[in-house]
Amino acid sequence: MSAFRALRQAAGPSSRMLAARGGARTFARAALPAFRPSLAAPARAFSVSARRLGEGATDVTLAQKLAEELQYEKEAGAPAEPDFLKAFKAQGVWTIEDVTGNDEVTLTRKFGNETIRLMFSIADIQAEQESDFEELEEGEETSEDQPAHSYPIRCSFAITKAGAPGALTIDTMCQDGSFITDNISFYGDAQTGTELTAEADWKRRGLYIGPQFDTLDVSVQEEFEKFLQERGINDALAVFIPEYAEHKEQKEYVGWLQSVKKFIEA
Repeated sequence: MSAFRALRQAAGPSSRMLAARGGARTFARAALPAFRPSLAAPARAFSVSARRLGEGATDVTLAQKLAEELQYEKEAGAPAEPDFLKAFKAQGVWTIEDVTGNDEVTLTRKFGNETIRLMFSIADIQAEQESDFEELEEGEETSEDQPAHSYPIRCSFAITKAGAPGALTIDTMCQDGSFITDNISFYGDAQTGTELTAEADWKRRGLYIGPQFDTLDVSVQEEFEKFLQERGINDALAVFIPEYAEHKEQKEYVGWLQSVKKFIEA
């Protein structure tokens, strides 16, 4: 418990005791008209003070619970830059674009004259955790053989080439240390294929997105898999993504606790 919250809690009983003593004095001096004007001022000051504080009856208790949860998460949480993240950065292949407060993460890299962008969201973790919780409520048990990061995360890759029109986009599912490709689309206009705007999204909805990947000839599927592997879209990256998604989700949760606690206490 912070000193600030303790001080606020201590101020509560003192105010109530002060109000009680003020009430007693008012009652005792009711028969003395000369003192009535001077007694009205403290009552008005008390009411103004209460409005200024604007505290609900549950504010302090909620702030305490948030502080306890925050302390627990900080003690149990991973360091700011865990080993797996340090090792990934040391490779110098992918650049991580992670904006605090956003639930999406972007990885980019260069490959020859190509720019490759990978995007995924930590929202998939939260949805999967809720699903797992529902299964446990129904009596199902978790398997000890289940990988630590087995939840599926949707990933979208976009490949563009300098000096060449168009964009190739690959929609995949990352799970159990591998990528499962859903479909590969090609857009003649690179901006239409890669921009994250409502206008670009509207244009994409009316375009042919390509066949389901598993309906392609097996030999074509195999060559596409080699194509992606050569560009670093491989099992090692598929292991990193859920680890980083979990790391970011934890950071965002701690930030959420801090922000909400601060707001409640204001």
